[in-house]
Amino acid sequence: MKKFLIGAAALALMAGGVSAEEVKLQLKWVTQAQFAGYYVAKDKGFYKEEGLDVDIMPGGPDISPTQVMAGGGADVTVDWMPSALAAREKGLALVNIAQPFKHSGMMLTCLKETGIKGPEDFKGKTLGVWFGGNEYPFLSWMATLGIPTDGSAEGVKVLKQGFNVDPLLQKQAACISTMTYNEYWQVIDAGLTPEDLVTFKYEDEGVATLEDGLYVMEDKLKDPAFKDKMVKFVRASMKGWKYAEANPDEAAEIVLENDESGAQTEKHQKRMMGEIAKLTMGSNGALDPADYERTVKILLAGGSDPVISKAPEGAYTLEITDAALK
Repeated sequence: MKKFLIGAAALALMAGGVSAEEVKLQLKWVTQAQFAGYYVAKDKGFYKEEGLDVDIMPGGPDISPTQVMAGGGADVTVDWMPSALAAREKGLALVNIAQPFKHSGMMLTCLKETGIKGPEDFKGKTLGVWFGGNEYPFLSWMATLGIPTDGSAEGVKVLKQGFNVDPLLQKQAACISTMTYNEYWQVIDAGLTPEDLVTFKYEDEGVATLEDGLYVMEDKLKDPAFKDKMVKFVRASMKGWKYAEANPDEAAEIVLENDESGAQTEKHQKRMMGEIAKLTMGSNGALDPADYERTVKILLAGGSDPVISKAPEGAYTLEITDAALK
């Protein structure tokens, strides 16, 4: 019966009998395979089948998803949980409604020639760190290790890293922040080999926090019509993600077709999609409360300067995914 109703809705839309519900999705970064599931859902008509007209808005170095949400510029955004929880504590009531990424792709990539073999060797070194909300997992990790970030001999010097790998290539930093699906491969493409590098995956170090999740403003969830729209959006998005996992090369091609900047390459996007599939694997879209609790625990373990000062309340809901998965 449900399939018939969805099909009928799609036919009515094509006939112009029903106006599609608009959804504005703000991405965390530029158009790339990191967001393939959403582009696939749009390209394959999964959103249209649900009666949705989804506007996918790319991010970038000058775009803060939390600020876009605060200004009412989007209905839903992709963000990392540390950034979302930090924003929530500061008064921006973001709520996680779905968690497509089950695993973390974040890591530190270091030059082997610096002598770094383990985290204890970070002391006295310069480490490249992304800011704009991406610094929180790193700062929590250092606090867990008991390593100050004040540039002292017993601590580390934090280099505010741009969204490139230049500090490592130019040897301005012993280590830089990378993602398994993006910057690590930029280092390799620049001429270094895996044997030249030492990598520390946050997940392997036990300090991984949840990455790409879907967030909305808490007050909007009081509107039954909005909640229903988000159920449709999450259901179609997860259908897109599972299609992308099963068809990574096709998903990468769809991403490339949507890259208006023309900056992405087929080789890089296909490689990225292969890595992204490892991060979404095992997720049906529903947030695992155990993953949430682990993330909160890590963010609270910030010593004198924690990312969040107290355990959040109401920071996620399973209502949307429960309804979407029925």
